[in-house]
Amino acid sequence: MSGTERTPAGTEPGPSDAARGDLRRIDALLAIMAKLRDPDGGCPWDLEQDFSSIAPYTIEEAYEVADAIQRADMADLKDELGDLLLQVVFHAQMADEARLFRFADVVAAVCEKMIRRHPHVFGTAHIDSAEGQTVSWEAIKAAERAEKAKGDASLLDDVPVALPALLRAVKLQKRAARARFDWNDPVRVFDKVEEELAELREAVASGDAAHVAEEMGDLLFVMANLARHLKVDPEDALRQANAKFVRRFHYIEQNADTPDLVAEPLSLEALEALWQEAKAKGL
Repeated sequence: MSGTERTPAGTEPGPSDAARGDLRRIDALLAIMAKLRDPDGGCPWDLEQDFSSIAPYTIEEAYEVADAIQRADMADLKDELGDLLLQVVFHAQMADEARLFRFADVVAAVCEKMIRRHPHVFGTAHIDSAEGQTVSWEAIKAAERAEKAKGDASLLDDVPVALPALLRAVKLQKRAARARFDWNDPVRVFDKVEEELAELREAVASGDAAHVAEEMGDLLFVMANLARHLKVDPEDALRQANAKFVRRFHYIEQNADTPDLVAEPLSLEALEALWQEAKAKGL
């Protein structure tokens, strides 16, 4: 039996042996983190940290989880998920010290949120498709935002500024689309891409560096919009393009006539020929 033990009628089921073991391990992790942050004998580095200094590590660990998934390395994924969990515990320990909230409050909040956002599982609502769940999820989140808002509120208010710019662009566009500020088909977006590219060319011709940067930003923003309309995850697409570039450049390095492309660079034509060889080999 999974999750609970059979108990006599009239009593509440208790956690299984496996669940109790899991709880003990979580308690052990919380105790380790508390010891690391203990002014009396703790780790000097851990004691110096605060929310802001730890935040970049939290983001880095999330990316390492994504990398392990991309590589289909399940052993590494297990380790990286542990590292990410440690980040949650670290933040919760600092919050506990400041009497803001505890790890148990974090768990309670996410449990309540998951139940609230899945009324078709934990309530009486009926949703029979992933698309329907997405619509329901966004509607519930919108209601939550409205309840939390004070004064004038915007659809865009809680899209985190700290997100990677490409991901944030897509989220901003999705929010605006809820107000129907969006194109109806990708053809219009292709037209906008061409318009922004022309404006970037004009900016480059002007020699105005600030204007070039602005127009480059506009082009990247509309490219994110195009990816959204084509139902492509732009972050994932760019990760795959990066990986492809690395594979093909490695081929160039391994097949060049020189062992050091920096000290003894090949001509652009020679490099391009090797690149095309790599491409023809499916790299």
